[in-house]
Amino acid sequence: MAYVEDGDDSSNNNRPSGGIDLANVPLEHDYEIPMTASGIAPERASEMLANLARKKIAATVTVPKEDSKVREKLREIGEPITLFGEQPADRKARLRDLLAGAIADRAAAVKTAKAERAARAERLAAAAANGQDVNMEDAMDSDLDDMEGLDDDDDDDDDDENAAEEYYTPGGPDLLQARIAITEYSLPRTRRQVELQRAESKIPLRTHVKFRDTHVKPKLRGFELQATQPIGDRNISMTRISPGGNLVAAGNFGGSLGLYSVPNLETVRNLRGHTGKISGLSWYPGATLPESGVSEDGVNLASGGAEGLVHLWSLKQDTPIATLTGHEQRVCRVEFHPSGQYVASASEDQTWRLWDVRRAGEQGTQPADALATNGTSPSPEILRQEGHSRGVYAVSFNSDGSLLASAGLDSIGRIWDLRSGRTVMILDGPLDGHIKPIYGLDWGADGHRLLSASADGWVKCWDIRKVQRTGGIGAHTSAVSDVRWFKGLDDGLMGTPPGVDEAGVQKPKVSGTFFVSCGFDQKIQIYSADDWALMQTLSGHTGPVSSVDVSRDGKWIVSGGHDKTVKLWGQDDGTSLYPESP
Repeated sequence: MAYVEDGDDSSNNNRPSGGIDLANVPLEHDYEIPMTASGIAPERASEMLANLARKKIAATVTVPKEDSKVREKLREIGEPITLFGEQPADRKARLRDLLAGAIADRAAAVKTAKAERAARAERLAAAAANGQDVNMEDAMDSDLDDMEGLDDDDDDDDDDENAAEEYYTPGGPDLLQARIAITEYSLPRTRRQVELQRAESKIPLRTHVKFRDTHVKPKLRGFELQATQPIGDRNISMTRISPGGNLVAAGNFGGSLGLYSVPNLETVRNLRGHTGKISGLSWYPGATLPESGVSEDGVNLASGGAEGLVHLWSLKQDTPIATLTGHEQRVCRVEFHPSGQYVASASEDQTWRLWDVRRAGEQGTQPADALATNGTSPSPEILRQEGHSRGVYAVSFNSDGSLLASAGLDSIGRIWDLRSGRTVMILDGPLDGHIKPIYGLDWGADGHRLLSASADGWVKCWDIRKVQRTGGIGAHTSAVSDVRWFKGLDDGLMGTPPGVDEAGVQKPKVSGTFFVSCGFDQKIQIYSADDWALMQTLSGHTGPVSSVDVSRDGKWIVSGGHDKTVKLWGQDDGTSLYPESP
């Protein structure tokens, strides 16, 4: 603190000529404290917020699908129809960014015009109150009236958001029936889930903590490499372990897809059908489980590839039993609905689609666009959903089947209510959202929490009940390529709930207690889902790890990477996470 001591008169008399008395020092109250080196300059912060706002607008902008129409639109707005080395997807993204920028600029102009009009009205009202003459031409302000979209009678402040509003397109009777079926399927499961969570809430917190500290976390720290299998001469792109835990499906960048036994990773069958990178794999609910009643002759596996096809496979033949066509670009992810009646696919064509598995089986490998001409059966495509400004890279159903999450290269995630078709939550925000593309999504066993994995190195947790992010981990030092939340045998909806103790209180469950992630830093991380603590790091891949999965008994973790190998991780004693299981 700076201060001035009072001097005596003699010192005042000796004050140099031109000095200023302390009492006459001018004070400046209008000052600004500069940002330190560790902070963000106001201009930079404003720019970041503006970019986030523009990104939200871009997520709602619709652009033509055909490249010829994209070129026409670019010519119409006075932009070059193509740039050097520009691909159709890049051109489409450029048009979307230009339209989003125009909407944002228009919104800013309208807001500024409204502010100017309000200020002018206040000045005119003050002048009239003082008895001054008011020029009616000033009151009219024709320059502002000429601005398109500015309505004097609109008392709301939503004019700047009109262009960014959600829009709905009419759906056919097939979509209506699907929404009804999903509603009828999900409501009883939701009711059952609430009952189980109420029973679980009666378990004392210390019981949960003791159970996880003594039974779960020691097991999570005990995973070690058990098997390695080189597969093909291309990088491994996707691995998924079957619900029964006895088979691993693995695909690579060259389109090779195979089934491998657990724990030896020996080849069971090579599946022929894809010609490009396999990005999506999903096992049918209950596949390879004897008690589920899923036939090996029926649909057991779905795959998506770079050629834009979704194949459905049985366990009895090496060719697809059905092929779903319609995507215009690479299929990045596929996932079965918990009911098994539908399968969702995400694509770089900026859409995700919902398909009827039963109709797909009737169609077989016949192209969907041929069904309208030969009249054999309706197309298996039920829904073609837009909503992302760039490629959709991930989709995931929650446990009761009522919600679907989608995310992709626009760094934004959306949660859709399949019963109504509405967006119920957007995974974004100036402080909450990802700043790079989202590569992975997975719901927790509780049905209301969702994990997202991004190229920014973060895994974030979102709660649909709070409609906000509730946690986040800087899980990897580079891009996070996949994330899987453990859904165990004691899950109430997908397994057998844990029993009760001697006092009649429900025992704690293992399901949902941890998740695994993998990344381009060549590591697989195991995290506790209650305190977000790192339990173990699995190192063994010599290149980026592209995919990871965990078996339902918690016995195995499978991974695949750019070192062209599939690796199996487990306990040295071969036990699972369940004390009563071998």
